Amino acid sequence: MEFNIEINASREKVWDVLFGEKTYPLWTSAFGEGSRVETDWQKGSKALFLGSEDSGMVSRIDEAIPNEYMSIEHLGMVTNGIEDYDSAEVKRWAGAKENYTLTDLGGKTHLNIFMEMDESEENKQMIEMFAGMWPKALAKVKELAEN
Repeated sequence: MEFNIEINASREKVWDVLFGEKTYPLWTSAFGEGSRVETDWQKGSKALFLGSEDSGMVSRIDEAIPNEYMSIEHLGMVTNGIEDYDSAEVKRWAGAKENYTLTDLGGKTHLNIFMEMDESEENKQMIEMFAGMWPKALAKVKELAEN
């Protein structure tokens, strides 16, 4: 799955919105109210992407080039604070990456989101869900970065 948006702000500003402690929960609310992350965003670091119930995904920062590129590898799920790396559900998408690429357009920024998704029948509902949520999330990133 791939999503793109042009934002009238510098790559640095867009990066700060995407991965800033205060702004991350604002734009990710498109995926669920109370969304938050526990990580330092450094290459090799663990990242817990959680909702209001302390449930979500456990991931690893695969690559982090400030203001240019972030790659997140999804490894498992977290349910009520318990990490799961081995269930059948997790094994369907474990290892998938979510990549953020920021390109300078002379003061503006082109933001590309690429998500590796197995297009199997089991994942069809998740693909449809993300197809509806990502455009809302990117619109919020644009709003936050341009104001």
